[in-house]
Amino acid sequence: MNPIIFTIILMTVLAGTMIVMISSHWLLIWMGFEMNMLTIIPIMMNKHNPRATEASTKYFLTQSTASMLLMMAIIINLMFSGQWTVMNLFNPTASTLMTMALAMKLGLAPFHFWVPEVTQGIPLSSGLILLTWQKLAPMSVLYQISQSINLNLILTLSILSMMIGGWGGLNQTQLRKIMAYSSIAHMGWMTAVLLYNPTMMLLNLTIYIIMTSTMFMLFMINSTTTTLSLSHTWNKTPVITALILTTLLSMGGLPPLSGFMPKWMIIQEMTKNDSIILPTLMAMTALLNLYFYMRLVYSTALTMFPSTNNMKMKWQFSTTKKMTLLPTMVVASTMLLPLTPMLSTLE
Repeated sequence: MNPIIFTIILMTVLAGTMIVMISSHWLLIWMGFEMNMLTIIPIMMNKHNPRATEASTKYFLTQSTASMLLMMAIIINLMFSGQWTVMNLFNPTASTLMTMALAMKLGLAPFHFWVPEVTQGIPLSSGLILLTWQKLAPMSVLYQISQSINLNLILTLSILSMMIGGWGGLNQTQLRKIMAYSSIAHMGWMTAVLLYNPTMMLLNLTIYIIMTSTMFMLFMINSTTTTLSLSHTWNKTPVITALILTTLLSMGGLPPLSGFMPKWMIIQEMTKNDSIILPTLMAMTALLNLYFYMRLVYSTALTMFPSTNNMKMKWQFSTTKKMTLLPTMVVASTMLLPLTPMLSTLE
């Protein structure tokens, strides 16, 4: 793609998200979503192949359906409140419709079917944008209307997302699909705590974005997209392999790493609100995710490709890709746990 056109498209994607995040008028928010959706599609179709086209079409159809539902919710709210201002939704129908529309945009279960398919069909760099930046706008709207969302509805969506995010990834060998199911499960954790403590949801979103970005960057360095290609990395880039291993364990939420912090704080927040069965169920579904992360760790770290490094000719070329912020991102996605006391004061 022409660099100037690509820059303009990228700036429009950023502008669309920013409009959604800072607007106080429902129509502007809807326009921001539309701008974002229509300009992300050329980025997803950057490589012209049938799979990218199919993925982009699926994404467009899902997102446009969600946009129509969102507009319907906005109009119902307008009929009952008489104003376009973003505030608590007075009408339960408007609230339910808007929650469903945003769940569809985020890829929460039972509207999750597009996420693995779309992520699998596009390049790693586009997948990174899809699973990180594209979550910001719907999450910011959910944060603003959190007071008027139906508790039972959002908890049902979040528990379903955690279960499907765990079970769906169990039999996958494609790394992009694994990251997609991981994203569905993480969205479930975020929406579960949304009504109890919206700030905690923002903290979880921040750490999720850091960890997912780090994982995609590590995959992009070696262009690894399958478990098999991941098992070849020991011979070539042992340091990158060790970093992939550590970041995967952090995403699973194992204690001395950053990923443990949001899970720990969410479970603590829910038990404070006299909810015991739900956080127990959430912790159990987190084990499903941990299982398929551990399977990746096993294929990366404990299987040696049958080839030694003492050959006269290297069997693979050395990588020329440069990931500017990778060291910072790796540190952030593994070593933020000591900051927990400071972050817990933000509530």
